[in-house]
Amino acid sequence: MKIISPYHEILTPLDGDAILPAIELAGRTCYKSEDRISPGSAEAFARRMVASGHHSVIEHVSLTVKFVCDRGVTHELVRHRMASFSQESTRYANYSKEKFGSEITVVKPSFWPEDSPEYASWAAAMQAAEENYLKLVDMGARAEQARSVLPNSLKTEIVMTCNLREWRHVLNLRCAGAAHPQIRELLLPLLAELRDKLPAIFNDLAEKYIGPTGK
Repeated sequence: MKIISPYHEILTPLDGDAILPAIELAGRTCYKSEDRISPGSAEAFARRMVASGHHSVIEHVSLTVKFVCDRGVTHELVRHRMASFSQESTRYANYSKEKFGSEITVVKPSFWPEDSPEYASWAAAMQAAEENYLKLVDMGARAEQARSVLPNSLKTEIVMTCNLREWRHVLNLRCAGAAHPQIRELLLPLLAELRDKLPAIFNDLAEKYIGPTGK
């Protein structure tokens, strides 16, 4: 059994020099102010649109992110309707095969220290799940049948695509203090990276949930 921490990977190239001008052109079409487009004007325009709540203009840019996390977290992600998802399938991924190391991979819970009795109990449950999964496969069960004993903590990979407005909505909900700790663990680092790469679109949310740059 392998235990890992969750992480994300942004698959869309985040080139502000390409993304922000596209947002500015779309937005200025509303006001017929295209003549005011100039070198360097796109970032200030995008910031004004976000601050004013005119978020429809940032729907013209989409972003794709791959998450590696536990299956319980993905149940929250896929509730967001304005997005597309492609997820690792436990019907077809047979973890007894060599390409998976003949073992299951689970995601370490963020809320229990590794030296705590709670963590020890969790690890024992994961080990038992792996043993029973592999036993069922040895008995002739197909992967789609043996998966019945796999836990929420099972590692999965999910690719999520949506426009920047929807990403702001997702991050605003899932980075909040009341959100589940494991989805916050996954999405706060994404928000931090998005602030670094597209500050005009995400800086306000990052300041709200992470704090000012440098803190």
